[in-house]
Amino acid sequence: MRKSFNLLAALAACAVSLNMAAQNPIVQTCFTTDPAPMVSGDRIYVYTGHDENNADFFWMQEWRVYSSADMVNWTDHGSPLALESFTWADDRAWASQTVERNGKFYWYICAHSKLSGGMAIGVAVSDSPTGPFKDAIGKPLYENGSWDHIDPTVLIDDDGQAWLIWGNPRVYCLKLNKDMISADGDPVITEPSVEGFGGMAARPNNRPNNGQNAQPVRQRGSYTEGPWLMKHGKKYMLLYAAGGIPEHIAYSTSSKPNGPWTYAGIIMPQSDTGSFTNHCGVAEFKGHNYFFYHTGKLPHGGGYGRSVAVEEFKWNDDGTFPTIQPTAEGVKPIGTLNPYKRVEAETMAFSLGVTSEMNDETGVYVADIHNGDYIKLQSVDFGANGPKSFSVCAASALRGGQIEIHIDNQKGNMIGRIEIGHTGGWEKWQTVSADLRETVTGVHDLYFVFKGRKGPKLFNLDYWQFK
Repeated sequence: MRKSFNLLAALAACAVSLNMAAQNPIVQTCFTTDPAPMVSGDRIYVYTGHDENNADFFWMQEWRVYSSADMVNWTDHGSPLALESFTWADDRAWASQTVERNGKFYWYICAHSKLSGGMAIGVAVSDSPTGPFKDAIGKPLYENGSWDHIDPTVLIDDDGQAWLIWGNPRVYCLKLNKDMISADGDPVITEPSVEGFGGMAARPNNRPNNGQNAQPVRQRGSYTEGPWLMKHGKKYMLLYAAGGIPEHIAYSTSSKPNGPWTYAGIIMPQSDTGSFTNHCGVAEFKGHNYFFYHTGKLPHGGGYGRSVAVEEFKWNDDGTFPTIQPTAEGVKPIGTLNPYKRVEAETMAFSLGVTSEMNDETGVYVADIHNGDYIKLQSVDFGANGPKSFSVCAASALRGGQIEIHIDNQKGNMIGRIEIGHTGGWEKWQTVSADLRETVTGVHDLYFVFKGRKGPKLFNLDYWQFK
């Protein structure tokens, strides 16, 4: 039976989907939070948290991974790391970041520790950016019973030294050993100051003149949480969520990765994001600079239902950050998608209604498909000759349905249609093929529009391919 959340999402997202240029948030199949981008090889990976549906707090249970080669078509790699991955953790799978070193991938997380009763910093390791990951040391990397220990960020400096920073409301900086899973000494703690992290903006003070002459309310430090440590040129930059609630994104600079810090300004001002928190990450990918953040813009979203978004930016001539505003349009593609290779169905630029599930045998696949749902792929290159047929791997325990193949928009020219029948179960996969009705060449957006009996679930999808 279809969950009411998905029905509400389908109805509310119709208004968004009418704008075919909309690419933000970049994931629509579930709520995603606290983005941490990492470039490895020819792909960019984004490590996220996951807000549960209908949550009334940050009750988060797992971390997720998405990747792209072109910045618009994102592949869902599921959840290779969860609270259950750490024997010492029992709650609050909050912000994290992954870094690559010597062929291994280190995923720094924070979670509530049942050992100390506070928040703690942990680390998992894998030979692949998409896992499987395992707890690297079987205990927290750092904890002392305090609730300060949230939102780790990591930087490997040009000299090979790795630094780990985290904290709310203080900034903790820990020097890591070369093994990336042990500390070289104790963390250096920085108390936020106006000089280091700025002050709060003016707020109305309810005076008889309605606050028109209100003076700025200076608070000792606007640093709140969610640090992101990076280096641009010879300058170290610490980006962070600032200003209390609601949060904006600001940054400070230093000549050293462990400070002292000097306040540099606001990057993303308070905006109509639909979320009272924000959390950023920055990456350079194929010659482009990207700023990741989260909003509450998905249907049924909000402060406890957040979604990752991204904007492209250019550095100011003096090496400072520009002001970055959130948009619905997101970023432009920096490549094309090849439809003649097997494409995982969970790769999409935008979707309506569908979700994803995973198992050990199949991996991640698209689920919860109903009549009227669709998946969009952007900048698909059909080449000079065009395909003749289309095949898809699908599973249906009951009635099945149809996939209409449209180009350029959801109701654009239909170049083919394929029938999905009963396969014997929701994970009993069969490959079905059909000839295309028309030849399509060149680069187009591609839409798979799902049809069938209104109401019940139709089928699941594993992968597809044109021939």
